[in-house]
Amino acid sequence: MSGDPKLERIAKGNALALCATGTWTASFAPVLERMVADAEKLAGGPQNIFIDVSEVAKLDTFGAWLIERLRRSLTKGPVEAQIAGLSANYSSLVDEVRRVRATAVVDSSPITITGMLEQIGRAVAGVAGTVAGLVDMLGAVLAAGFRVLIHPRSFRLTSTVHHMEQVCWRAVPIIVLITFLIGCIIAQQGIFHFRRFGADIFVVDMLGVLVLREIGVLLVAIMVAGRSGSAYTAELGSMKMREEIDALRTMGFDPIEVLVLPRMMALVLALPILAFLGAMAALYGGGLVAWLYGGVQPEAFLLRLRDAISIDHFIVGIVKAPVMAAVIGIVACVEGLAVQGSAESLGQHTTASVVKGIFFVIVMDGVFAIFFASIGM
Repeated sequence: MSGDPKLERIAKGNALALCATGTWTASFAPVLERMVADAEKLAGGPQNIFIDVSEVAKLDTFGAWLIERLRRSLTKGPVEAQIAGLSANYSSLVDEVRRVRATAVVDSSPITITGMLEQIGRAVAGVAGTVAGLVDMLGAVLAAGFRVLIHPRSFRLTSTVHHMEQVCWRAVPIIVLITFLIGCIIAQQGIFHFRRFGADIFVVDMLGVLVLREIGVLLVAIMVAGRSGSAYTAELGSMKMREEIDALRTMGFDPIEVLVLPRMMALVLALPILAFLGAMAALYGGGLVAWLYGGVQPEAFLLRLRDAISIDHFIVGIVKAPVMAAVIGIVACVEGLAVQGSAESLGQHTTASVVKGIFFVIVMDGVFAIFFASIGM
């Protein structure tokens, strides 16, 4: 039977049958929308409802969705609407439409103590899941590293050098510029306040200790987390969306060894270099401001800097760099491999990568501060 679509109501004992006939396609969209809207008003009755589609001549995705929408609308509590008479040609289409989830209803219930405790519990569980994922990735990277040590020829040197160029060499201008400006600001503010006490020269002590121990490596790590960490997440997430990682597994390659390990190695090698260059740029900027703004001659600045700092300050800063790099790389790779098949998921995980990377960098800096204080460095 072909022709205009119809939806007739037929009573069958304690049940109600809705008989669909005609052509249920997008070309009859206005008529179908009105009929389905009228039929949805039958929801709430005590009887079971059957939607008979055996007389439907043509059915496309639009018509299948309207039938499924009608079934969902008429299914209330114990009353369940059922679709009957599906032909073999259209059953797969209706089943596919049925898999589409309905839009989640926004919970407008009032805030209660129980609800707040539940949210706190879910947040704590999410933190535990994040830590478990980081530990799992750390173990996978260490295992891949041991395999490379046993079979050195499997190490991907070309990929590592490529990522070194992206992470280290191309990052030098922005790292040097930012740390130079930070050194200038620290020196200017220090001179401005120390001048009240006639202690302008002590700005050299403050600048040297802060830059070499804390500010230099911390700023560089934060910038690397925002620049390279987000890039790692976006690259791995794009590969995940295009199923390239699944293709690697199918070909017998380990994605951790092929994709993650070269990136981790490049980051661990690059961050100490960038931290050193950043510290030198900050000291240079601070010395320049101390000379032009505070009247501290370069010779006096260098002599005071030599007396104020020691090799321990430099070691403390450099030791932090590879650990922070490993943390940034692990967080970025975990978030990248967690991307699902949508652009929204890629954006969310890229944002999470930067936020978590910066958070863990600051936490690690605090842990190192306590550790070095306890051993007298």
